[in-house]
Amino acid sequence: MIVGAGPVGAAAAILLAQRGVPCLLLDRYAEPYPLPRAVHVDDEVVRILQELGVADEFLQVSRPGLGLRLLDGRHRVMAEFRRDTATGPHGYPQANMFDQPDLERLLRARLATLDGVEFVGGAEVVGVSSAVSSAHVTYRLRRNGEERTVPAAAVLGCDGANSTVRGLIGATLEDLRFEERWLVVDGVCDRDLGAWGGVHQVCDPRRAATFMQLGSLRYRWEFRLRPGESIVDVQPLVAPWLGDAAVRIVRRAEYTFRARVADRWRSGRVFLLGDAAHQTPPFIGQGLGAGLRDAYNLVWKLASDDERLLDSYERERKPHARAQIRLAIVAGWAMTGGQDRAAAVRRVVLGAIWRVPGLKGLALRSTSPPLDHVGRDRRAGRLAPQPTVVWEGREVRLDDALGPGWATLFGARPPAPHLVRGRPIRVTPEFDPSGALRRWMRGRTIVLRPDRVVHAAH
Repeated sequence: MIVGAGPVGAAAAILLAQRGVPCLLLDRYAEPYPLPRAVHVDDEVVRILQELGVADEFLQVSRPGLGLRLLDGRHRVMAEFRRDTATGPHGYPQANMFDQPDLERLLRARLATLDGVEFVGGAEVVGVSSAVSSAHVTYRLRRNGEERTVPAAAVLGCDGANSTVRGLIGATLEDLRFEERWLVVDGVCDRDLGAWGGVHQVCDPRRAATFMQLGSLRYRWEFRLRPGESIVDVQPLVAPWLGDAAVRIVRRAEYTFRARVADRWRSGRVFLLGDAAHQTPPFIGQGLGAGLRDAYNLVWKLASDDERLLDSYERERKPHARAQIRLAIVAGWAMTGGQDRAAAVRRVVLGAIWRVPGLKGLALRSTSPPLDHVGRDRRAGRLAPQPTVVWEGREVRLDDALGPGWATLFGARPPAPHLVRGRPIRVTPEFDPSGALRRWMRGRTIVLRPDRVVHAAH
C-alpha cells in the first residue's frame, strides 16, 4: 500500500506494477495538485523516469538548464557556471527544468496503462499498525466518513512533509539547523523575456532571490522574506525582470525552507519516502529527485521480499539525503549570504570565493554520492553510466537493454558462473560502438543491481 499519490507515490506504484506487485494507492485528494511546485531534476532522475516509461514524454515538456549565474543586488553577473545541455553520462541533459503538473499528468497517464494499481482518492489515513511481515492501514473516505481497514505486505509513506504515516509510526524529525521563509511566485508572461536559460541567483543579503525560466513563457521567482514580513503585492519584486512585458501570476505562496531528516525511515513493514523522510532547502534542486531516488532504491527490494535488502534501504538512502541536504545548506549560505550582521562582509568576498575551482562542483553537483559499503572496487556503490548501445539491431539506452532486474556486464572472457547475477551481457564493439561502456569497465566484470548501482566489479 502507498499513502500519497504525488510524484514519489505514483513512481513507487508504477515500479511495483511493472514488477507484477499489486498495490493500493491512497491520496487525500482525487486529482493531482494543479499548481507548480518542483521545477528541476537532474539526469540521474530522468533515468528513473525512463524506468517508469515516461522519459521521452518528459523531454517534450521540459527544457535543458544552462547552469547557474550568481548576481549581485543590481543583477550584475559575479560568476557563471555552465552545464552541458547535450546528453550526459546517464543519457540525458544534466539539468532539466519543468512544471510539476506536467510531470504528474505523465505519471497518472502511465498508471492508467498498468494492471495491479487501485487508486482511491479522497482518503485520509487514520491508523497504521505493523507486524514483522505485514501491516494494516485504516483510512477514512472524505465523501461519507466511512472507515476501512485493509491489510498490506508493506506500507510506503509518501505523504509529504506533514506526513501522517510518519507521525503514526512515532518517527520524529532531526533539525539540521536551517530555516528561512521565502515567497515563491510563478507567472506566465505575454512574451519571451530573453533571459539566459539557467538559474539566476541574486546574492544580496537584503533580498536574496532566485529567477528561472521553466517553459516558453513560464517563469519562477523566489524571494527571501525578512522576519515577520508578508508581501501582498509581488509586482514590484518581479518588475526588474520584466522590462515592458506583462505577467499573469499563476501562483504566489510563502514557504518555510527547512533542513530535516527523520530519525528512522522504517517501522516493521512501514517505510518513509520523499518529504516524509527528508526535507531540503531548494538551492541545488534536489528535493523531488531525492524522493524519486528513494522509490527507485526501495521498490526492487520490496519486490525481492528479502529482509536483508529491505534493511539496507535506510542505510543507503539516509546518508545520501543527509549529504545532499548539507550541500544545499552550504550552497544556500554561499549564494544568499545569510541574514546576520556579517552578511554584508560575506557578500564582498563571494565573488572571489566562487572563483575557486572546487566550488564550481559545489554549485552544479547533482550526482549521487557512492554507497560506501557495497564493495572495494572504486566502481562499487556508484551508479553506472548509461551510453547508447546496440541491442537486437536497434540503438537503445543501456537500461533498456539490461531489462528490469540484475545484470552482469563482461568483456572478452566470460566470468566464472558464480560471479554472474541476473542477465549476462557481453560488451563487444558491436554492442558498445562508442566505446564508452568498455572504457568505464576497464576490462572488469561488472554486476549491476536493478537500480543500476554497481554491486561488484571483478
